[in-house]
Order: sequence, then C-alpha cells, then structure tokens
Amino acid sequence: MLTPINILGLILAYLIGSIPSAVWVGRTFYNIDVREYGSGNAGATNTFRVLGKRAGIPVLIMDIAKGFFAVKIAYVIGDYDKNVPDLFIDYELALAVCGLLGHIFPVYVGFRGGKGVATMLGILFAVHPKAALICAGVFMISLFISGYVSLSSILSGLTFPVVIMVFYSTNSSINIFSLAVTILILVTHQRNIERLIKGEESRVKWHRKAKE
Repeated sequence: MLTPINILGLILAYLIGSIPSAVWVGRTFYNIDVREYGSGNAGATNTFRVLGKRAGIPVLIMDIAKGFFAVKIAYVIGDYDKNVPDLFIDYELALAVCGLLGHIFPVYVGFRGGKGVATMLGILFAVHPKAALICAGVFMISLFISGYVSLSSILSGLTFPVVIMVFYSTNSSINIFSLAVTILILVTHQRNIERLIKGEESRVKWHRKAKE
C-alpha cells in the first residue's frame, strides 16, 4: 500500500543503499576511485582487488550493513496493518529492492555502483537469516574450492530460492523475491559468466600478500 509514510520509507531505503562505501573509502583514504580500476565496480570485491584488505574489509561490512538496515526501516517507518503479517513482509521486500537499487545505481556518485552481492547478503540476513547463512556457507565453500568470487556469488544466488521454497517459505512474495534475486545476480554477472566459460576469470590468490 503506497501511503506517504511508506513512500518515505522506500526513499530512505534507496538513500541508505546508495551510500557508496567503496568510492568514499577509496577517495578519502587512498585518493583513488575504485571504479576506474579493476572490474570498474564500486563494490567490496573490486575494493579488495584494487586496494587490498584494509580497504576491502570495511567496505564489505558497510555494504552488508546498508542492505540489512534498509530492510529494517520497516520497524521504524511504515503504514501497514500489523495484524496482517503478509503486508509487513511485502513492505520489507519493497524496502529491500529499493536498497539494492541504491547500491547498483547510487545517487551520490553519478548512479555508477556495484553488483550488489554484499548488499544482497545484508538484505537476505534481514529478510531470512537462516537461508542467508546457508547461502553464505555455499559462497565460502565455493570460494575456497574454486577461488572464483563471481562463481561463488552465482552459486549462492542460485541456492537462495531453492532453500526458501523447499525448506522455509509458503509466502508467495518471498518466493518471487528469491527468484528475482537469482535473476538479478545472473544478469549483473553476465560478463563474469562469459569470462568463466572462456577460462579468463581472475581467481583469488590465497597465498599472495595483498597490496595495501
């Protein structure tokens, strides 16, 4: 239900998601715009690649946090009937979409953002913590075995709707949202998929000391 209060919540979720953690950390502490290096994305993965773990870890934490808090706006700002749980869930999912769009198209830095994997993880923890933990586990196992961040992100994205639909949710909105998550991850990782097929995708080098 689009009331003025709900619209305000959606705008705030977008603005929180738009916080360009990677860009601001890079510019403030390294005088570098990470979007001009590496993959060109304003996200945690590219920050690790370009600036190392001292920059990458804070950006990762901030990107996860902004996805989480964008959804949790529902507990502070919202006009819905608390006796109808499905309306609350729908509002949370709408906030999640706005927060994610903020990360991908951040208003603060010319609408050039990242792919949204870390922000999506924060969103998943806010929407369904148990499923999010399983997806995070799939990501870490895949990353340890393959060394590919992109492949691990794709596999964890594919895991989410399976876990939700098979084990947890009977809510149609969450089911649809989980499928949308997978589609979005596949779309944003199209170039990565092409490089994976060609054998040109870069891997995490576990034993190389990161350049700070």
